[in-house]
Amino acid sequence: MLARLSHTRLLRLAGLFTWAMVGLPLLYSWIGQWQTPMFEENVVTHVMPWEGWACYLAFGIGYHRLTRVLGERRNTLDYLLLAITTLAAIGLGFYSETGLGSVLLMVAACVLPWLLPLRLGTVWLLGAQLAVVPMFMLGLHFTLVEALMQSMLYAGFSGFIFITSLVALQQSQAREEQRRLNAELRATRALLAESARVNERTRISRELHDLLGHHLTALSLNLEVAGHLSDGRVKEHVQQAHTLARLLLTDVREAVSQLRDSGAIDLGAALRPLAENVPKLAIHMDIQQPLTVDDPERAHVLLRCAQEAITNAVRHAGAHNLWLIAGNDGESITLQVRDDGSGTDELSNGNGLQGMRERLRQFGGQLQIETRAGRGFQLTMTLPAGANADAGIPKGVAA
Repeated sequence: MLARLSHTRLLRLAGLFTWAMVGLPLLYSWIGQWQTPMFEENVVTHVMPWEGWACYLAFGIGYHRLTRVLGERRNTLDYLLLAITTLAAIGLGFYSETGLGSVLLMVAACVLPWLLPLRLGTVWLLGAQLAVVPMFMLGLHFTLVEALMQSMLYAGFSGFIFITSLVALQQSQAREEQRRLNAELRATRALLAESARVNERTRISRELHDLLGHHLTALSLNLEVAGHLSDGRVKEHVQQAHTLARLLLTDVREAVSQLRDSGAIDLGAALRPLAENVPKLAIHMDIQQPLTVDDPERAHVLLRCAQEAITNAVRHAGAHNLWLIAGNDGESITLQVRDDGSGTDELSNGNGLQGMRERLRQFGGQLQIETRAGRGFQLTMTLPAGANADAGIPKGVAA
């Protein structure tokens, strides 16, 4: 069962479980204030005010909301929730006059690698633990040295959790990179298989044209000459042979034309593997059947642009759905990629978009971008389809 859960889901469940366990002694002390004096003398020394309960609940709600989008695109709300959970944990320590706030800071430490750079996350972790030093001195009457030692003890535990979460993040990124590379490999393999099929058809058509076509043309010419030089029943048989040679030459011409005409690359077969097993993104494909491209280089350009568009949606858009529409009207091939992500009103051309423009521009294509904040991102790529090579036996050859 645990193998089916992602790193983020496991961190979320473990953190919420620890948060619930921290509430048990707090609830126990709250119930204890209504018990007999003997119970109070033995156990209850401090009853947490309602402000402490507010901090406890704020941490749970903030952590629950924060870990729902853990690993996705970071935004201002994520950092606000991180600040709320940290302050709530510190507040719980002050109002409860216990080390339970530091325990919650240990829970919060597991989300730091997912939101902050390594150095900033380390500073945040140490600063939060040092912030409870006054509580140890005032609430538990520790000396400054004892309070610092206690704080660093919790900081050590938090550091261990921080590193464990960092390893989980790196594994998650490595797994996503491996998935992306595997998808690209499958797509490229499909494109290479199509290219190999086209090359083999082209080779066969050339062999038919060069060997059978030329020999049949020579045979037809010789039979025509023989028909003029013969007479009687011999001439009749020569004319029949000449007719068969012309029919055979026509069949060879049609076979060569069919091989050339069916030698286009099926781009749809190369695009479909890109939609397999993409985490947190449902890809809906609407691809013309069949979507053929004559030039392997043009097919490769469109494949790479589709890969880049999907990668950008996963890494930067924060999208849950992506629609890929592709078609060929005979003059141009159009590939449209649209997502339901956050979008932006201030578009900045990164290396990915610039690389797509350069790839398309090499073959006379263009890239159109439409985006607005809250309206997602849409890329429309247009590339001239290119002309089919003349593949038949020359029509001027006498038959």
